[in-house]
Amino acid sequence: MSLLHRDGRREPSAELSRFRGEFYSCLTARSDALFELADVVLCGDGPVRSLAELSLVGEHRRGHGGLYAALAQGRVDANRMRRALASVPLPRSADGRLVLAVDVTCWLRPDAHTSPQRTLCHTYGRGKDQHIPIPGWPYSIVCALEPGRSSWTAPLDALRLAPGDDTATVTARQLRDLVEQLITAGQWQAGDPDVLIIADAGYDAPRLAHILRDLPVQVPARMRSDRVLRRPAPPRQPHTMGRPPRHGGEFVFGQPDTWGTPDTHTVTDTRLYGTARARSWDRLHPKLTHRSSWAAADGTLPIIEGTVIRLDIDRLPSGATPKPVWLWWSGTDADAGDSDRLWQAYLRRFDIEHTFRLFKQTLGWTCPKIRTPEAADRWTWLILAAYTQLRLARPLAADRSRPWETPVSSDRLTPARVRRDSRHIRPKLVCPAGAPKSTRPGPGRPPGRKNTRPTPRHDVHTPRKTGTPTSRAKKSTTPRPRRTC
Repeated sequence: MSLLHRDGRREPSAELSRFRGEFYSCLTARSDALFELADVVLCGDGPVRSLAELSLVGEHRRGHGGLYAALAQGRVDANRMRRALASVPLPRSADGRLVLAVDVTCWLRPDAHTSPQRTLCHTYGRGKDQHIPIPGWPYSIVCALEPGRSSWTAPLDALRLAPGDDTATVTARQLRDLVEQLITAGQWQAGDPDVLIIADAGYDAPRLAHILRDLPVQVPARMRSDRVLRRPAPPRQPHTMGRPPRHGGEFVFGQPDTWGTPDTHTVTDTRLYGTARARSWDRLHPKLTHRSSWAAADGTLPIIEGTVIRLDIDRLPSGATPKPVWLWWSGTDADAGDSDRLWQAYLRRFDIEHTFRLFKQTLGWTCPKIRTPEAADRWTWLILAAYTQLRLARPLAADRSRPWETPVSSDRLTPARVRRDSRHIRPKLVCPAGAPKSTRPGPGRPPGRKNTRPTPRHDVHTPRKTGTPTSRAKKSTTPRPRRTC
């Protein structure tokens, strides 16, 4: 039987076996143990709770000591792993466009005093209207999004943010390397539509678009509702003295009298959100200043024009009162079709939250009590490889629903349901890992002798502050200043 479709694509089993072989080649030390550990994550009966319990799964042929040693002393070729993830079939939108979502999720380690390079991570939902910083390791993860109603994504890259890193600069470098790898792998070719990179309000969308302006990408991102943008400079009148203005009138998100007539206005009926009204205004840009991320810029700051889209909906699935969503797109001259395509693509960005939840609650990404950040990076790559195998095994999986669950067709299986059938799919695939060798445990520390080399403790990195007040300042009642850059 041929292993290729008529259009040149490999059969699902052949593509999955090819990726497993490439994944094994990325493991340059303790490769057999690391590869088998990823298989055990896939073949477990329930959520992963600890590494020690993984050693009890039937597919694990090694002891728990080899499991821990593989994470502590193994090696993963991260660059080759990124190339392997970029070479697998990726989901695309209806017009054949790649849609990437970038976000930061945290591996919280509040009690790991012996773990270095921890930084304060902002957490949400742990208190009433409170954002509590908790020590941990933040990771910037990029995923390719699927169209339509789906909880599937395609993780392509994971990068741990070290203490002192500028998130915008590191993310821009990460996205640049990823887009270049996608082009090298043939995922984008000349004549294809530009790649969409969707981000949330925590990213500086104009700066991200400016840094990536030489790549075939477009950046739609959400903006805070207190932003102030500028219109294009008006034409210079004859016989006018002085320097010509660089910026036009203000466009204040919170003042409707400054908006003017929108360039496009669409109304769409949706199942979840009711009636969605989208309005767009063309060629708006922020007024940049030599501060924050532009402090090191030399000369005249650029004018970064884009399209602003305001989305209003009738209701939310949670029953909460909906708020308007402001989007900024790095393109200009958007028509009604572009406006609808962009806000619908932005709503698909929330699928990445389902992937993060599966990583943490089912695959056990943050469950192991790993000491070093290097071991955390190895475990993260194993989780990404395991999830990619789940995605490639979708056409091969059968629905093994619980008695109380509604059966679904094979094309509607969720990642958790595909994982239930991984144990039956694994024997049909290539397994390059070798059998374990017989060994004996080491002598260890003699009984009664104390540990004379205690593990060093590390402080949590905190952002540097410009000054420390001598007394606690009272909460100001004046309104917050507008964000103009």
